[in-house]
Amino acid sequence: MALAELIVGVIIAILVITVMIKTVRIVPQARARNVERLGRYRKTLEPGLNIIIPLVDRVKKLIDLREQVVSFKGAPVITEDNLVVLIDTVLFFQVTDPRAADYEIVDYIQAIEQITATMLRSVIGSMDLEQTLTSRDKINNMLRGVLDEASGKWGIRVTRVEIKAIDPPKSVKDAMEKQMRAEREKRAAILTAEGVRQSAILTAEGEKQSAILRAEGQKQRAILESEGQSQAIGTVFQAIHRNDPDPKLLAYQYLQMLPQLAQGQGNTFWVIPSEVTTALKALSGAFEGSSAAGQAGPTEEPATAGEPAPTGEAVVAPLPSTAAPVTAPVTGAPSVAAASAEPDGDGTVPG
Repeated sequence: MALAELIVGVIIAILVITVMIKTVRIVPQARARNVERLGRYRKTLEPGLNIIIPLVDRVKKLIDLREQVVSFKGAPVITEDNLVVLIDTVLFFQVTDPRAADYEIVDYIQAIEQITATMLRSVIGSMDLEQTLTSRDKINNMLRGVLDEASGKWGIRVTRVEIKAIDPPKSVKDAMEKQMRAEREKRAAILTAEGVRQSAILTAEGEKQSAILRAEGQKQRAILESEGQSQAIGTVFQAIHRNDPDPKLLAYQYLQMLPQLAQGQGNTFWVIPSEVTTALKALSGAFEGSSAAGQAGPTEEPATAGEPAPTGEAVVAPLPSTAAPVTAPVTGAPSVAAASAEPDGDGTVPG
C-alpha cells in the first residue's frame, strides 16, 4: 500500500513538473515566438517570461529580430550590350513583423534571394557594361527601393543592398586591361611632355634672366670703367696743366711711346706719323741749345762770305747715340734708322 502511494506521488510530481515546464516559456532578447492555440495563431511571445496553456497552445520556432546579412553569389545578368556578367550581392534586412514573416511566406531568405536576382536582371538589362561598372550606387539604391517595397508584406525591412563584385567575361577583362594600359601610357606620355615643356620654359626663363643680369653687369662695368677712365684723364689733364710742362718733356714722352706702337703681334711694319717730326725738331733743338751754350767762347767767328746769317731757326742736328731710336725694327721687316735723318719741310722722314 505504501509502495503504491509512493509510486503515485512520484508520477504526480513528474506530471506537475512537466506541466510547469510546458506552461513557462522564456524568450531571449531580440527574439520572438509565435503561439498557435488549437492550430490557429494566438499571439507572439515577447522577450522574457511567458505563460501558455500546455497541450492547447503550441509554440513555433524562434524568430531573430536583429539585422541579418545574407550574401548571394554568382547571379548571371545580361547587360544592354549583350554581355553576360556575374554579380555578387550582399543584402542587409531585419524582421519587423514576426507574424507576417512566419505566416505570409514559407522561406523569406530564399524569397529575398530570388527577388534580388530578378531585380538585378531588370536593372542591369537597361545598362551597358560601362554604366554597370560605374553606377554601383545607382544600382544599390534601385535594388533597395524595389526589395523594400516587395518584402514589406512579409514583415521584412531591407536596410541596405550592396553589389560586392561584378565579374565580366575573360575576353572583356583582357580588352579592359589593354584599354587601361593604353590610357595609362597616354597619361604618362602627356605628363612627360608637360614636364619637358615646363622644364624648357623654366630653362629659357633662367637663361633670359641670366642674360639680362649679365648684360646689366656688363653695362655697369662699362659705365664704371668709363667713369674711372674719365676721372683718370681729368686727373692727368689737371696735373699736366697745374705743373705746366714744357714742349721738350712732352716731345720726349711722345718718343718713348713710339716703340710700344710696334709691339702688336700682327704688325710687320708701321708708319711714322707726321707728329714725330715736330717732336724731333723740339728735341734736337733742345740738344743743340745745350751744346751751343757749352762751346761758346769770348770771340765769335765771322760768317763766311756768301753764306746767309742765321735767322734764329734751329738746325736739326743728329741725335746722340744714347737717345732712343725713332723707329725700331719689327720681326720680319727691314730695319728703319731714322734717328739721324733730317725731317723735310712736309713733316716726313726720308727713307
